[in-house]
Amino acid sequence: MPSEDAAPQLDVDQILADPGVRIVVCCGAGGVGKTTTAAALALRAAEHHGRRTVVLTIDPARRLAQSLGLTELDNTPRQVKGIDVESSGGELHAMMLDMKRTFDDVVLQHTDPTKAAEIFANPFYQAMSSTFAGTQEYMAMEKLGQLHARGEWDLIVVDTPPSRSALDFLDAPARLSRFLDGRMLRLLLAPARSGGRSMFSLVTASFGMFSKVVQKVLGAQLLTDLSGFVAALDSMFGGFRQRAEQTYRILQARETAFLLVATPEPDAVREAAYFAGRLRDERMPLAGLVLNRVHRPAVPELDAEQSRVAAERLTQLGGHEATADVLRAHAALARQAVREQQVAARFTEAFPAVPAVSVTAQPADVHDVDGLRTIGAAISRP
Repeated sequence: MPSEDAAPQLDVDQILADPGVRIVVCCGAGGVGKTTTAAALALRAAEHHGRRTVVLTIDPARRLAQSLGLTELDNTPRQVKGIDVESSGGELHAMMLDMKRTFDDVVLQHTDPTKAAEIFANPFYQAMSSTFAGTQEYMAMEKLGQLHARGEWDLIVVDTPPSRSALDFLDAPARLSRFLDGRMLRLLLAPARSGGRSMFSLVTASFGMFSKVVQKVLGAQLLTDLSGFVAALDSMFGGFRQRAEQTYRILQARETAFLLVATPEPDAVREAAYFAGRLRDERMPLAGLVLNRVHRPAVPELDAEQSRVAAERLTQLGGHEATADVLRAHAALARQAVREQQVAARFTEAFPAVPAVSVTAQPADVHDVDGLRTIGAAISRP
């Protein structure tokens, strides 16, 4: 738990109210509360700061829809009704990324209907658009670029994908570019561009034993599907790279604010530190750290050892077991708080200039708008 003298205090309301900030990206390891944090910030931006806000989630559990009182979320922004925006004049919209639908929309936008139908029917495309490693992260970037280009929103809040690594969100465009530029795809694309001759006859003539090895490893049908996919998307490759680079530049701009979300656990803090280092290297605007689920003793001046000694003394005296149990529980909580402070200090020592805010652990999971308001207030007024 970052102490006040260990790191500057993060002023989330200042970020949400700033008209120059148009994108807030919540990032961190899986299971640290990114979705709840993103929804709470978006709600606060609409209710307290009068901003027309959209929150984009990539959470397959659909917890965001439930907490906002929506029956469902899909790839189209839906307005959240029943929130308190009468005085602020703000609006809140929410959506959940459908990576295949987003990929399909990109294809439809950049090809003619005949070519799009050919791409959609290709088995390799069907697999890539649904399950290919990195597709979800890339399509999150794609959707962010689309929302930004529409210019309809004062603020876009992004809940990044629940990846194994938080860095996958930033690495996805580069990985896709490497895939599209890879040697294997260039070899496959050359026969497709030649026209007329069959893919296998040309590859065999050009590469001999190489083609046999490739067919043995990938299988003839998969190789055919991949070749057809490459040929069909050839005209779109440059567009993929161009849009990825454009969105990357937006993420580097001052209109974007990255908020790292973590819990006071070693893996989550380590992941946040990795991401902070990457943002620094890429010159991306890191606004601060939100440390969720922090435990605080009700009586912080009573430390764990004092509580333990007092509990033992009462047990010896007899007749005070209830009080002794409370003291033991306090001692356990105090020890946990100290451990969390030590874990969080690893981040603040590495990045002392990064503002931070701690959010006390809630007694129950957030499942409605009131719960999101509570979280938003805790982040904004620690």
